[in-house]
Amino acid sequence: MTLLLSQLKPFAQGGNRLCYVHPEDSKLCIKVRRPDFTLADRRRKKGYLKKFRPLSSFDDNLEEFKVMGELKRHYADAIFQHISHCYGFVETDMGKGLVSELIRNTDDRISQTLKKYIWEFGVTDSLKAAIEPLLEVWKRELVPSRDLLLHNIVVQQDSEKIIRLVVIDGLGNTGLIPLRYLPRSWQLQKIERKIANFYERIELLLSQRGGNVLPGYHGELLHDGVSDVS
Repeated sequence: MTLLLSQLKPFAQGGNRLCYVHPEDSKLCIKVRRPDFTLADRRRKKGYLKKFRPLSSFDDNLEEFKVMGELKRHYADAIFQHISHCYGFVETDMGKGLVSELIRNTDDRISQTLKKYIWEFGVTDSLKAAIEPLLEVWKRELVPSRDLLLHNIVVQQDSEKIIRLVVIDGLGNTGLIPLRYLPRSWQLQKIERKIANFYERIELLLSQRGGNVLPGYHGELLHDGVSDVS
């Protein structure tokens, strides 16, 4: 069965993908490639040597599916308290879509990004309390990831506080050698550097608060999944 997405409104847009609420299960999202930016377009933007790589190597969905499989095979289940689950591919009228857990607040609205939360509220006591367990898991389990970008983390909330922070993108190894094969001390150094960069990004965003527009187009929800889903 082919799921129909093209007439729906995505709730988020990244550099390469659009994110839709799954039309048959509101607890899931479907990520599809942007129709206005093909894999060939991506390859043309890369450096000279990368232009000889196969098109499939530029597919974010394939890469994410591979990374999530590696995380499930090699890391403790505890990491998925702070990482969204991945459930494989479905056919859509916009091409193959990758199905993932859709993080929602207790009022059923789609959880906003950490970038948007800080832009609106700053670093609250509730946020400080939520950051600590996320970074503890990253250090204890030595989770492989790119830099922890604020628009790749969502803030799940109830009416009173933040329940948890969840990383929804930017996972996986960044070097030729998988992180888990390096000495533990080297792994921890890499994690500590990413954590330091994470705090630097928070400080930079705090310094930009007060403007009318969220810096960059990443991190803004296009709808909340409740009041406007068409």
